[in-house]
Amino acid sequence: MIHTTTIGSELESYLIRNGTTINQFAEKSKVNSGTISTIIKGTRPISMQQLDRIISAMGLPEGSFYELYLDECFVQSPNWRRLRPFLYRCAELDKLECIQRAVHFMMDRLSYIPALFDTAEDFFNQGKLDAAAIIYENITESEKYQHSERLALCHYRLFTISLGHDQEKNLRAATKFEGYVERLDIIDQLDALKDLLNMYFSLGKWDKADEMAAMMGKKALIQYKTKYGQSRRGGLHREPKRPLFSYIVYSHLMRAAVCDEYGDYEQAFQYITLYSDMSWVKEDTEEVRYLKELFKMWATANTYLYHLMMGKIEVLPKYVAFIETQENEILYALIRILQAANRFDFNIDDIIQKFEPQISRYIDNKGTTGMYNEQVSVNRFTRFMNELSTYCWHRKKYETGIKYVLIGLETAIEIHNDDAILKFVRLFELYRHVASEEEQHRYHKLICEV
Repeated sequence: MIHTTTIGSELESYLIRNGTTINQFAEKSKVNSGTISTIIKGTRPISMQQLDRIISAMGLPEGSFYELYLDECFVQSPNWRRLRPFLYRCAELDKLECIQRAVHFMMDRLSYIPALFDTAEDFFNQGKLDAAAIIYENITESEKYQHSERLALCHYRLFTISLGHDQEKNLRAATKFEGYVERLDIIDQLDALKDLLNMYFSLGKWDKADEMAAMMGKKALIQYKTKYGQSRRGGLHREPKRPLFSYIVYSHLMRAAVCDEYGDYEQAFQYITLYSDMSWVKEDTEEVRYLKELFKMWATANTYLYHLMMGKIEVLPKYVAFIETQENEILYALIRILQAANRFDFNIDDIIQKFEPQISRYIDNKGTTGMYNEQVSVNRFTRFMNELSTYCWHRKKYETGIKYVLIGLETAIEIHNDDAILKFVRLFELYRHVASEEEQHRYHKLICEV
């Protein structure tokens, strides 16, 4: 005869081993003695609260018997009233395997999917991303042939959750999600397109970034006319995360940035005109006023920058004086000043010395500033180290330059940025003849990781 292990049998064994009566254990666990008796006999389902009290009274770690509880729940026909608190407790204790098993069983009952999706949204908003991802993934598999907004939202959440240091994974995530954007609610589409735009831009996929920016701007403009146009066809049923005008203006800003990357400054200046003039903006809140000033600041800064990138070095003093007043823009401006110095071969030693404290903190923190998201920050850092080490080479500051090459190479390898890795490898080969044995050994060790 096969004896099946149950919560009731484990509890009964505990009482016998410790010579504890049901009444004594009931007092200790704060669970009714009649309930304890029926649990041992297996004639009554156990609630989550009761299970946790029993586990605590037995002196066991939190989450013990959860696997048994899951088996008993589904044997006695699953009940959402009991399964919901089970999922929340598993999320709190990071018992992801239990969540995976529970959700897998529940996928056989399609009526549970709406409740599961709401639970995943709760987890997502609470920052329990691993638990949320398990549910989203199961829903996408179950509904993969559906043309539903819920399916698209699951893919959007998975895209957001998956983003990290690894650029190869980020690109795969962006490519996979992009096909679901149009299925989202129009308001979610704006934020999704903005996220994709930022991702493609950080990866140096300029054509894709421009495509996402153009699409976001067009959709936002249609919504803006619907909300504020002369026809006044009615307000939006939901508001986006940011004021609606900012999606239109951000589109112009980022399309100008793409033009900058391609060296098309005539077009870039046209976009600056579009995002510097905001006389048409109808919203008027504290956040709107802040964003309008921010875009105007960027318009001023980028006007100086694009002239500088065209070789008009005479604007440099004005550009430096301007960015001194904009603490959050100093590091990005230094990247571009270095890029211009390397392109047109002019000396900026005095500027590097002026901002040496910011540069040192930036290098110590490997690009983390708190102003930009992780993907933008880490890519910007590798770009900064590339331009700085190149500048050192041109100025024959070999000892400092090779140090920056190795820091940049290490970061590029960590994030799987192949283009950046190749740039640092080329730079090291320029420096190799002046590299110490220790530096050559470190370089060899890094390359072996690629």
